[in-house]
Amino acid sequence: MTVISLSAFREVVMEMVPARGEPVVPAYDPMRQFSQLAGDVRDPYPMLADLRETAPVLRVSAGEHAGRRAPDAKAPTLPTLFTVFPHEHARQVLTDNVRFSSACHATTMGHVMGRTILEMDPPEHQRHRALVAGAFRAGVLDQWADVIIGATVNELISAFADDGQADLVRQLTFPFPVRVISRILGLPEADWPHFLRLSTQLIAIMRDWDGALAASRELRGYFAQIIASRRRDPGDDLVSQLIQAESDGQRLTDEQIYPFLLLLLPAGAETTYRSSSNLLFGLLTHQDQLDAVRADRSLLPQAIEEALRWEPPLLNVLRLATRDLELGGVPIPEGSFVSVSLGAANRDPGRYPSPDTFDIFRKRRQHISFGTGPHMCLGMHLARLETRVLLNAVLDRLPGLRLDPAAQDTHIHGLIFRSPPELPVLFDPGHS
Repeated sequence: MTVISLSAFREVVMEMVPARGEPVVPAYDPMRQFSQLAGDVRDPYPMLADLRETAPVLRVSAGEHAGRRAPDAKAPTLPTLFTVFPHEHARQVLTDNVRFSSACHATTMGHVMGRTILEMDPPEHQRHRALVAGAFRAGVLDQWADVIIGATVNELISAFADDGQADLVRQLTFPFPVRVISRILGLPEADWPHFLRLSTQLIAIMRDWDGALAASRELRGYFAQIIASRRRDPGDDLVSQLIQAESDGQRLTDEQIYPFLLLLLPAGAETTYRSSSNLLFGLLTHQDQLDAVRADRSLLPQAIEEALRWEPPLLNVLRLATRDLELGGVPIPEGSFVSVSLGAANRDPGRYPSPDTFDIFRKRRQHISFGTGPHMCLGMHLARLETRVLLNAVLDRLPGLRLDPAAQDTHIHGLIFRSPPELPVLFDPGHS
């Protein structure tokens, strides 16, 4: 069995931790906070490919931190970690909820979010999912396509459409899903910046334990008022739909609604902003494919799926070994964490020919960026809808769209989350 120390593979669990001596920036910048959580690694794929071939199931030793500050000492100590790289093993872990439990999330995000659907196993998971799934069915989402999603993306594009240049991450893809989720929840516009700040603080739990707990308490109090208001006067927003949801005579309690609302920003806004940014990067760096999608919008769905396979916004998901078991010939003790490398599995050459190539015309085979099995992403239809509406608007309103040639180093980075830090573009102004 191969064992690798954190001095060689520390990015998997330590890149979210800033280096010693990193200056504290007093001004709050949500993009900077999300960037810190991503992990500052430019291209992990050669390393992941090598590990997929040489150590398909890898035990990660929590050894030296190689000059990096440890996470907040108040955060829980994580158990032994195994990382799984090939698609076959990844799928096995994600579909076998008996041997690989989702309960691991209770030891991290569960402290600040409460008992979310992420940490539930069947049959509790199916019962809870049935209550919330109705609000995320593709047909139901159509009610938001124009009045919320379309209106939001066009509002953002209008702010720079006459300039002839923009940073599509900072000015479009980053603020877009946060505004969409805020509007879907029916939150007052004046509350959006504070909601984003608290949500960002919430998911930085391993960096700032006390800050995350404080954000959790404040968000809980905030949502308590929202829920109480919707119970008195229901509307057509998501909170009202969750309150009214019913399955087999059961309804969600406030204690079940709170965690779901706290989960929405990291589960929806962060991954959607990154996946739409990755898609734009892929098309902008492959002009022939961008031109093809512009000319034939029926290619959009396959472009979205290829970008999700090629550069998933989230590179790893965790499970908990419920018993002593063996995977790929490697013994895994009960209680160990098992990390599925979505990035390595999505580029497994045994499943995807020329896996490192962005190719919207490749023969489609299902990726696992949304997971698979019982915990297949509940918000995947919303994410696809948001991305489709955004890209259509970009192609309609920004003719001649191209990367700014003055930007010499536009790239995707991250090892926990992946997306381009910026997308500086030029386009023909005055046509929108």
